[in-house]
Amino acid sequence: MRRFVTHRARNLITSTVTRTRTTTSICSSSPPLTSPLPAAFRFLSTLQPSSPSPDSMASDYSSTPVTLDTLNPKVLNCEYAVRGEIVTLAQKLQQEIKENPGSHPFDEILYCNIGNPQSLAQQPITFFREVLALCDHPAILDKSETQGLFSADAIERAFQILDQIPGRATGAYSHSQGIKGLRDTIASGIEARDGFPADPNDLFLTDGASPAVHMMMQLLIRSENDGILCPIPQYPLYSASIALHGGTLVPYYLDEQTGWGLEISELEQQLKTAKSKGIDVRALVVINPGNPTGQVLGEANQREIVEFCKREGLVLLADEVYQENVYVPDKKFHSFKKISRSMGYGEKDISLVSFQSVSKGFYGECGKRGGYMEVTGFSPEVREQIYKLSSVNLCSNISGQILASLVMSPPKVGDESYESFSAEKEGILSSLARRAKTLEDALNSLEGVTCNRAEGAMYLFPRINLPDKAIKAAEAAKTAPDAFYARRLLNATGIVVVPGSGFRQVPGTWHFRCTILPQEEKIPAIVSRLTEFHEKFMNEFRG
Repeated sequence: MRRFVTHRARNLITSTVTRTRTTTSICSSSPPLTSPLPAAFRFLSTLQPSSPSPDSMASDYSSTPVTLDTLNPKVLNCEYAVRGEIVTLAQKLQQEIKENPGSHPFDEILYCNIGNPQSLAQQPITFFREVLALCDHPAILDKSETQGLFSADAIERAFQILDQIPGRATGAYSHSQGIKGLRDTIASGIEARDGFPADPNDLFLTDGASPAVHMMMQLLIRSENDGILCPIPQYPLYSASIALHGGTLVPYYLDEQTGWGLEISELEQQLKTAKSKGIDVRALVVINPGNPTGQVLGEANQREIVEFCKREGLVLLADEVYQENVYVPDKKFHSFKKISRSMGYGEKDISLVSFQSVSKGFYGECGKRGGYMEVTGFSPEVREQIYKLSSVNLCSNISGQILASLVMSPPKVGDESYESFSAEKEGILSSLARRAKTLEDALNSLEGVTCNRAEGAMYLFPRINLPDKAIKAAEAAKTAPDAFYARRLLNATGIVVVPGSGFRQVPGTWHFRCTILPQEEKIPAIVSRLTEFHEKFMNEFRG
C-alpha cells in the first residue's frame, strides 16, 4: 500500500487548500415572483458590477429580433431557484473582501447552499481519479514509472475499461446508451446492491441525473393537461423541467411534523384533486433520501408507494442520487427497484425509472457529470422512443460514464486500493454525519427554529417562525420572508443559505436549506455566527 494514499486519507476532510474558483459553481435561490430582477434578466446577475444595468441593457437591445414577447413562454414560466440573487451578492462580497480586507464584519464567505462537495475542499477519491487519469492518457500505461505512481488495481481497471472502448479513445462518441461494457459493470453493481437481476440494456448513461429527468419529462408530458406528482418541498429541477416541457406540477406535501413523512392519504387526495381539474397525472416523483429535507424512507412506506403507483397506473420516478448518504443507524437505503421486486412485481407489473449520479454520495464528482437511469416496465415500442431521445444527444461524456461504473464497482477486499478507498469513504461519511448532527443541534437551539433529524442526503431544512414585524419588513422589501432572512444572514455573517421559498413549502411556513458540506473545522464558526445573528435578528423584529 502506498503510504501517500493512506496519509491523504487521514487528511481528506481537514484539508484547507485554498480554492479560488469555488464561487463559479455555487448556487443559491430567490423565490419565484419576488426577486428584485425580472426573471428574464436574472442571468445578467453574473455580470460585473461595472456592467450596464438590466434596464439599460434592455433598452439598448430594443431593436433586436428577439424580445420577451417572442420567447418561448415555457422558458419564461420556468424557474430554477437554486441560481439567484443571494449567491450573486455572496460573490460580490467575496470580491470586496479580497480587494479590501476588513471591509465587512467577516473575513470569508461560508457557502452552505449547494451540494457541491469538492468546491468546499472535499478531495476526490484516489482510486477513481487514478483510473480516470490512466484512461484519458493510456500512453502512460506502458511506462515503467506508472507502476510506482499508480496502484496495481487502478492500472488493471484502466486496461479493462479501455478494452471496452472502441479504439481505446475516451474522446470518441460512444453508444447512445453508454459504453456496453460499462453498463455491464453498473448492472452487476445494481444486482449486488439489490439482490435482484439488472439488465444493462435497461441502463441509459447520462451527464448526471438531470438530463435523465428532463428526458423522462419530455417523454411523459404531452400538454399542460398532463401532471406529475412532486413532493413539496422539492428539488427545483422537477418544477423547472415540468414547466419547460409544458406540464403541470401536482404537489403533494411532506409532513414536517412526522420528520417529512410521505403519507399515502396525501397522495390520494392530491391525485383526486388533480383529476377533478382535468389533469391526467402520469407519474410520481419520490426523492429518497430527501432533498432538501434529508429524510430516509422506511421499507413499509416504500411498499405503500409502490402499491399506490401500481394501483393508479403511475410511472414511479425514483430520485436515488443520495443513496450513499445515510447517517442514522436505524435507517437504511433501499432502492425502489429492490422493494418492487421483493413484493413480487416484475417487469410488466410496474413502470419504474431510477436515477443515480456521481455528483453526490461520498464521491462528490459534480463537475464530471456522470449518472444513469435504469428504465424498467416499459414496452419495447416505448423503449425505442427513449432510445431515440437519448440518441438526439449522441452520448454522455465518457469520463462521467467511467466514473458511474467505478461508483457501482469500487475496489474489493484484496485489491491494493481497498484499504485506502475504505478509509477515504469512511472518513467522508462519518464526518458528514458529525457535521449534520452538530448543525441540527445548533439550529434547534435557536429561538423559533425547529429542524428535523438529518437522516440522509446533504441538507438540513429548518423551519423559522419569523416575527410579524420581520414578515412586514420583507413585504416592504418585496421579497419572501425567508429570502429576507437569508439576505440579512449573508450581509451580517457571510453565511450563504437557500431560502425555502425556492423549494416551495406549506403556505405560511418559512424555511431555509443549509448544506452540511463546509469543512468540519469551519462548522463551529458557522454555528457561532448563525447563533449571534439569529439572536440579534429576533430582538430587532420582536413585537
